[in-house]
Amino acid sequence: MLRWCLVFTLFAVGAARDLHAAERLNVLFLIADDLNCDLQCYGHPVVKTPHIDALAKRGVRFEQAYCQFPLCSPSRSSFLTGRRPNATQIHTNPGGARFSTQYRPTPHFRDFIPDTVTLPELFKNNGYFSARVGKLYHYGVPGQIGTSGLDDDKSWNFVVNPAGRDKAEENKIFTLTPGSYGGTLSWLAAEGADEEQTDGLAATAAESLLEEHKDQPFFLAVGFYRPHTPYVAPKSYFKGYPTSGITLPELSADDKERVPPLAYASAKKDQEALSDDLRREAIQAYWASISFMDAQVGRVVATLDRLGLADKTVIVMTSDHGYHMYQHGLWQKMSLFENSAHVPLIIAAPGAAANGKSTPALAELVDLYPTLADLCGLKAPDYLDGVSLRPVLQDAQATVKPAAYTQVRRGKVDGYSVRTPRWRFTSWDAGRKGEQLYDLQADPQEARNLINDPAHKDTVAELRKSIADYAASANPEDRKQR
Repeated sequence: MLRWCLVFTLFAVGAARDLHAAERLNVLFLIADDLNCDLQCYGHPVVKTPHIDALAKRGVRFEQAYCQFPLCSPSRSSFLTGRRPNATQIHTNPGGARFSTQYRPTPHFRDFIPDTVTLPELFKNNGYFSARVGKLYHYGVPGQIGTSGLDDDKSWNFVVNPAGRDKAEENKIFTLTPGSYGGTLSWLAAEGADEEQTDGLAATAAESLLEEHKDQPFFLAVGFYRPHTPYVAPKSYFKGYPTSGITLPELSADDKERVPPLAYASAKKDQEALSDDLRREAIQAYWASISFMDAQVGRVVATLDRLGLADKTVIVMTSDHGYHMYQHGLWQKMSLFENSAHVPLIIAAPGAAANGKSTPALAELVDLYPTLADLCGLKAPDYLDGVSLRPVLQDAQATVKPAAYTQVRRGKVDGYSVRTPRWRFTSWDAGRKGEQLYDLQADPQEARNLINDPAHKDTVAELRKSIADYAASANPEDRKQR
């Protein structure tokens, strides 16, 4: 009798565990690299992104979502740990390799917050299959982890590092700097099919992992490499964007004079001498890369749907930061203008009341960790710096924060920018090296700096204090480290 009771008890415990697993929401985390909001669902009149647009219709599209640092490793280290950049102390991309407790590039967030539990690690610790395909933390070369970038072993059960034809045929790529492809403007209208490219291989790997793990709870993170430079996509995607139809952004007086200087210090010498024809070619290639990446997003989501997983999977689609395509005369990232800080963000949570709507609620990438933990019923660490966006997923008119913050570092000088529903205020070296105020409702192109307008002195004072408080609270010397 005792033996049968024991058997029944074990069966009941196992059945309860299986039921709990069956009720868990999965996570499909899709992230593009260097993607700005040049998407049709964000109002872009030209770029074709039917699959991301379709995802926006089934989830909540955040109109005002912002990165915390417009550079790959600082941003990714921030949202994957749920900590702001001054807490992770990651303000640059990896600059080389070193030996510590394990071989990895530096700086690495675990050098400063070694015991932090990352977002994917939280899911892994709670019985989820946690997998990464492509770039989630920072790595610079497809197919290679180690000297070319960083990862975090504690975060994953399984990883895939795809490297496609675009990597093998780098010698065909046009580049402004001979021998350089990832950091400078470079592009190629490639031969071959989608499936041969790095992101095509990433989509194939993601499809396989969904098939293999469809019957267990999973956290599947798919990091697409495009539209990061080099802007490589099959030729068919380039045909959709003839250069004759591309209009270059207009530059303001401040843009032409580049004041304050630190606001424009992300400019690179090799980009300064571009002809207008080459500028249009670069924009064409960037847009082609977006459409190519969008097609791979469509493949992965279609597989999720085919497997009947849509009603039990939270889907996130975002980017690590924004990107300039000659706005303000700048290219790429590392500025504190809107195009560099603003990111696309779509969250499709099963049964969320606001699905199919857009929201003006301010959001930050650092909010993704507490949001996903909340939606999936997991206890998040109490030291996270973000807040759950779940109230906004239920009511698109709800708000969870009054402002969003983005920062950069120029040598030893910090720049901080605060975005409210109406304003962007930016301070360089605590105001000593310049300040900027833009009314983004009246001036979405940030063409007129209102910092010296007496009519806005109270607004400046309020936002100046907001940045000072943020910088102080984010200082790792002023807070307990975990």
